[in-house]
Amino acid sequence: MNTTSTFDEVRTLVAETLGITDRLDSLDASTRLVGSLPELDSLGVAELVAEIEDKFGFDIDFSDVTIDMFETLGTLAAFVDANRP
Repeated sequence: MNTTSTFDEVRTLVAETLGITDRLDSLDASTRLVGSLPELDSLGVAELVAEIEDKFGFDIDFSDVTIDMFETLGTLAAFVDANRP
């Protein structure tokens, strides 16, 4: 799977999980997540981690969840791309 495809899948998943599909077209790799999207609070992070696990088929240990992972859509997509089977 290529990075562009992973990015598109992650972008859609983030928008759907956070209920911001109306803003999908404005989200790009540099879109800041934690601290910038009010919808991405601690519950939002937990929901997003669960959705990533379900969609991409790998487990994420919560001790591995870092602020860097959720810095931008690009960093989140890179994490998914590096860990998906």
